[in-house]
Amino acid sequence: MIKTIAVIEGDDAAPEAMRPVVQLLDSLNMGLEWTYPEVGEVAEERTGSAFPPAAKAMIDRADSTFFGSTSGKTGVALNYLRWGKETYANVRPCRYLPGCASPLAQPDGIDFVIVRENLEDLYVGVEGPLEDLAPLNLTGRTIRKPVHQVGEGRFAIKAITREGTERVVRFAFELARKRNGKRKLTCATKHNMLRGTDGFFLEVASGLAADYPDVAFESFIIDDFACRMIREPQKYDVVVMPNQYGDILSDAAGGLVGSLGLAASGCFGDDYAYFEPAHGTAPDIAGRNIINPTAAMLSATMMLDYLGFEAQARQIEAAVARVYAEGVALTPDQGGEASTTAFCAAVGRAL
Repeated sequence: MIKTIAVIEGDDAAPEAMRPVVQLLDSLNMGLEWTYPEVGEVAEERTGSAFPPAAKAMIDRADSTFFGSTSGKTGVALNYLRWGKETYANVRPCRYLPGCASPLAQPDGIDFVIVRENLEDLYVGVEGPLEDLAPLNLTGRTIRKPVHQVGEGRFAIKAITREGTERVVRFAFELARKRNGKRKLTCATKHNMLRGTDGFFLEVASGLAADYPDVAFESFIIDDFACRMIREPQKYDVVVMPNQYGDILSDAAGGLVGSLGLAASGCFGDDYAYFEPAHGTAPDIAGRNIINPTAAMLSATMMLDYLGFEAQARQIEAAVARVYAEGVALTPDQGGEASTTAFCAAVGRAL
């Protein structure tokens, strides 16, 4: 059964990781068909739009999108993939592979997933000058005068909805049922201070726990969880949290196991999902063929799972694990001297 994947290679060094990974997947002859929407500066020069209708149509026709990291005008396509496709659950695995350059003395057994609500919170993007709030005459719990009188400054709206929280928490509960047998969901919020927003997120999540009696549920204040994640990462299974915290702590989780070069990511909605490595565009090493492609490769295995190629996904993951265990063809961020393409070639041989 042919599956169509839209590929947007991204900016700076990102294409150097994406291309050999696509070549590796293609070599397995699974029946994948690749399309390449033209977005960003190249599209703008040719069509006058960084995200022309033809690119949108190509994404809409595809079964999924494989997206390299963005630092420029390709980001408009990413906005469509997230908010246009309503991919509300950002799934960020944190799994230690023996041989990775983890800073921890005992990283063995780290295997948890952060599920980040992907559309709401401060990322609704409603900001402005404080004086715009004057007609509302808002006074917070911690200040004794209307917020617009505090001083010259800016505000941002933090929006948490019941619908948005319910769907991402249910997604996280279902993921906990499917994973490695721990069947535990941890909710992390700043509910002690942000009672009306984070407190609401926790209230909704706690209420849903009754629908999943086979999954243990616990909650922590987000700063407490950040400490626990570093001190005892092996205790966690699936962790759900609002958007901004998930954005920050999922990157921190990448650091636990070795680097963002290892950090895979998938964004899931009810009808669509796209996948992107979380390492950023790494402009400082662009053109040097040394970016670590592991994040792109493991994001690709998440995509294969989504598309129904579970067996091939497990084979690739096993091959990546073997390359790290052997320690011969690792990229510089992992203490090796191998190029990006040499690492991918090593995974190909392990397959």
